[in-house]
Amino acid sequence: MKRIILTGGGTAGHVTPNIALLPRLIELGYDIHYIGSYNGIEKDLIEPFGVPYHGISSGKLRRYFSARNFTDPFRVVKGFGEARKLIKELKPDVIFSKGGFVSVPVVLAGKRCKVPVIIHESDMTPGLANKIAIPSASKVCCNFPETLEYLPEGKAVLTGSPIRQELLSGNKIAALDMCGFTADKPVILVIGGSLGSVVVNNAVRGSLPQLLEHFQVIHLCGKDKTDESLAGTKGYCQFEYVREELRDIFALADLVISRAGANAICELLALRKPNLLIPLSAKASRGDQLLNARSFERQGFSMVLEEEDLTPESLLDAVLDLYENRGTFIDAMRDSDQQDSIDTIIGLIEEAAAD
Repeated sequence: MKRIILTGGGTAGHVTPNIALLPRLIELGYDIHYIGSYNGIEKDLIEPFGVPYHGISSGKLRRYFSARNFTDPFRVVKGFGEARKLIKELKPDVIFSKGGFVSVPVVLAGKRCKVPVIIHESDMTPGLANKIAIPSASKVCCNFPETLEYLPEGKAVLTGSPIRQELLSGNKIAALDMCGFTADKPVILVIGGSLGSVVVNNAVRGSLPQLLEHFQVIHLCGKDKTDESLAGTKGYCQFEYVREELRDIFALADLVISRAGANAICELLALRKPNLLIPLSAKASRGDQLLNARSFERQGFSMVLEEEDLTPESLLDAVLDLYENRGTFIDAMRDSDQQDSIDTIIGLIEEAAAD
């Protein structure tokens, strides 16, 4: 039996592509193990699938001053030792990494143990974790053609992002029942990323009375970010996070307001959902979401509203414009030549495992 270690974490975007690969890996007879942080979101997302989960120490290199920048390197070193021990015990044929800082010690330990490693970079330009990991990888998958110029020739493969196939088979009626909505009013789905977004949440709630005149709203707020004062508001349904129900909610949604993480926007493209992207500000990140959003805007897949311009009023105006012109966005997404990447990535895994 072939054995694979999957790794990646910190946000759902570093986990869901791994989840998308699970059915094919199981079908091919792989013994699958997952390495993540001790208590990160990846643990909660992976454990329901019955995949053995192994926690290691994890640290993060921040782009701003923090006292933890002096202690986290020691956590990474500890994580490297723990990952190497696990790899020696499990003896995998291949490692697939979706990124995030927890993946760095796993990738480095994989190379040290002479296990082939495949990395997936979702964003337009590689993040710091993948920049550190790329020299240890045999192949580097990416989403955007523009990314190829940032990756080593001979390693880079344009694959796109693995999409969870169950998202394509949602049930609108189930979502209507779950939310208590009616079938005669369009639905907006708001996704602020797996951890939620205070900025997006505040803008949505600030424009909620006006939005509810035209739409029903499903709001995925993030952990501890629901507003109890809005509980019971007709036409408004809020959740911290959803799992299996997400496919039904997607099926019901007529429009989506979302951050611009690469995996999230690739799912919107696959689902052909007209969307308003509110990318994470460059002040709070390295600017990758801005690049992702502008790429989708150029291709006609998305409307973009930058965080600095976000107000309840600008949000309402953008949503009304998007809904009025939704057919144009649907047509552009339908004409996209993006193909599902699962077969391509599985092919790379099979090739590496056979070596």
